[in-house]
Amino acid sequence: PDILKQNGDVYRRLRNTLRYLLGALKGMNAKERVAPKEMPELERWVLNRLLEIDGIMRDDLAKFDLGHLMTTLFNFCNADLSAFYFDIRKDSLYCDSADTMRRRAARTVMELVFNHLVVWLAPFLSFTAEEAWLSHFGDSANSVHLQTYPAVPSEWKDEILAKKWADIRVIRRVVTGAMELARNEKKIGAPLQAHPHVY
Repeated sequence: PDILKQNGDVYRRLRNTLRYLLGALKGMNAKERVAPKEMPELERWVLNRLLEIDGIMRDDLAKFDLGHLMTTLFNFCNADLSAFYFDIRKDSLYCDSADTMRRRAARTVMELVFNHLVVWLAPFLSFTAEEAWLSHFGDSANSVHLQTYPAVPSEWKDEILAKKWADIRVIRRVVTGAMELARNEKKIGAPLQAHPHVY
């Protein structure tokens, strides 16, 4: 029962990532897309992560290390996307005007993430990936199982940006931990009431 519960939780988190992306991409069109060089740093960090994940995925497939591959994809969805990127960009998605650069860049990146992630997950979550693919591209689209893994441009690689954002994430973890303590002590009611000082 514990193993089944754990796998069910993993599945739900992966499915929720695809659901969030589908919701965020509603009405996306080619005119809205932004070139990577015009994107804010955070979006370029996500593109760098896609490049890193693609390399890990192809290496794991060559070695038939499917357990490590699934762990990598799960951690990407759970830690990099849901707990970090989506959390930061949700305000932009919900509140920014549709023509702002930040919102357009976020949706462009989310489209790229979706296009890669759904194909990567297809061998493991065959029905869910197919449902997500057809939901995004329409019933007339070819099956996700007829797609090859998308190419990832080498220009997305940015080790300096990756290091910078790794440091930012460490600081963010400390700040969110301190805010959680403040909430438990009833000093603040919500994170937006906090005014942390990093020193």
